Amino acid sequence: MSLSSSKTSLFLFYQFRKYKFKCSLPVDPPLKAILFDIDGTLCDSDPIHYYAFREMLQEIGSNGGAPISEELFIKNISGMHNDELCRVLFPDWDFKKTIKFMDDKEDMFRRIASEQLKPLNGLEEVCKWIENHGLKQAAVTNAELIISMLGLFRFL
Repeated sequence: MSLSSSKTSLFLFYQFRKYKFKCSLPVDPPLKAILFDIDGTLCDSDPIHYYAFREMLQEIGSNGGAPISEELFIKNISGMHNDELCRVLFPDWDFKKTIKFMDDKEDMFRRIASEQLKPLNGLEEVCKWIENHGLKQAAVTNAELIISMLGLFRFL
């Protein structure tokens, strides 16, 4: 699986794309709100995380100085929290050193994401449909920075 070809699993995105924005939900849905996760539904930040990790790990000589592969990233890094990653990637490092590495990696991620991170295709149409049907929408996340970077202030 390539990071660039990863697809959202959000049911509404699938329905909207497949049926050209005709939704199979009833006109008066029993729903009151739609809750979104960030990554994989509003945006795909994994390629940027991969790039930042690849560059940072190569810079410190990890993996024999060779860049890590997408497969290694997906299998061993993607989706893990930074504190957990520190223990896995750097079991012999002291706490201060791991925190410095992760802070530097996050700085690189934020710098790149501010220029490159975009909402997934179809998101605006989904949000308009939700609004037109009187439903509330929210992002369930602690990644308010990503919401701001995407310009999706309706989720804040």
